[in-house]
Amino acid sequence: MSQRHVPVMLQRCLDLLAPALAQPGAVVVDCTLGLGGHSEALLSTFPSARLIGLDRDKEALRLSGERLAPFGDRAELVHAVYDEILDVLDRLGIAKVQGVLFDLGVSSMQLDEADRGFAYAQDAPLDMRMDQTTGISAAEVLNTYAPGELVRILRQYGEEKQAKRIVGAVVREREKEPFSNSARLVELIRDSLPQAAKRTGGNPAKRTFQALRIEVNGELSVLEAAIPAAVKALAVDGRIAVLSYHSLEDRLVKQVLAAGAATTAPPGLPVVPERYQPRLKLLTRGAELPTEEEVAENRRAAPARLRGAQRIREEAP
Repeated sequence: MSQRHVPVMLQRCLDLLAPALAQPGAVVVDCTLGLGGHSEALLSTFPSARLIGLDRDKEALRLSGERLAPFGDRAELVHAVYDEILDVLDRLGIAKVQGVLFDLGVSSMQLDEADRGFAYAQDAPLDMRMDQTTGISAAEVLNTYAPGELVRILRQYGEEKQAKRIVGAVVREREKEPFSNSARLVELIRDSLPQAAKRTGGNPAKRTFQALRIEVNGELSVLEAAIPAAVKALAVDGRIAVLSYHSLEDRLVKQVLAAGAATTAPPGLPVVPERYQPRLKLLTRGAELPTEEEVAENRRAAPARLRGAQRIREEAP
């Protein structure tokens, strides 16, 4: 399994979280457990820490459970989406935690398993659900959404400039036969785009597949709730590290962490009362990028952006 999954920016994540997790009895939440690479390193590096691992993908929970079994009851794995972090901690009787890690986007396992439909490089059923027990598939989105809604999704979530052209082709084709597999969609996108658009940015289907995945899994709305919830779960001196993989995710993370690190006082106060003081201290200057060496070893690290923050005050009453 470790050969299938190389954790992104692993050492930098450990370094960011270390001051909070070195204390006895520290609890860290891996909100995106995946195949457990980051979690395994956290448990190995901080031998007194307890880990709570969340994932919506039951297959990921099974595989990471095997990987983390040697750590016994130091690791507790929960089938949950990461915006449920506060509910999960409440059920476990944990008031505050010392560390939170997010490794957003699609996992190595989901990309590598052909039948999940995440990868545009191989033909597969158009599913894209991270939790295959619930929700609608990418095929259902393509086959049933109104054209205007599809255009919005491709523009907003995929930043696809050719959204209208692609959706026009999708609508014409789905009337002949509903979409079911990825290869047909990839071919349609290639045929729809002007030559100039196909010469830049890698596979021309990349942005459409990203947009569909985000829509199917509600990724941005979940993230919008999850980051503030994770900050709320942090004890004073606790730390959060977030790896994101496209500008939409990174922008949301940046906004929440920057807001927490700013004063909320009305302008012009001679002295800023405690309740208006910043709750967070930023630990990264902007978003940190993977090194060239890491990208050379693990191409999936290339788009990664890492941000971190430390809780310095309790919530205002």
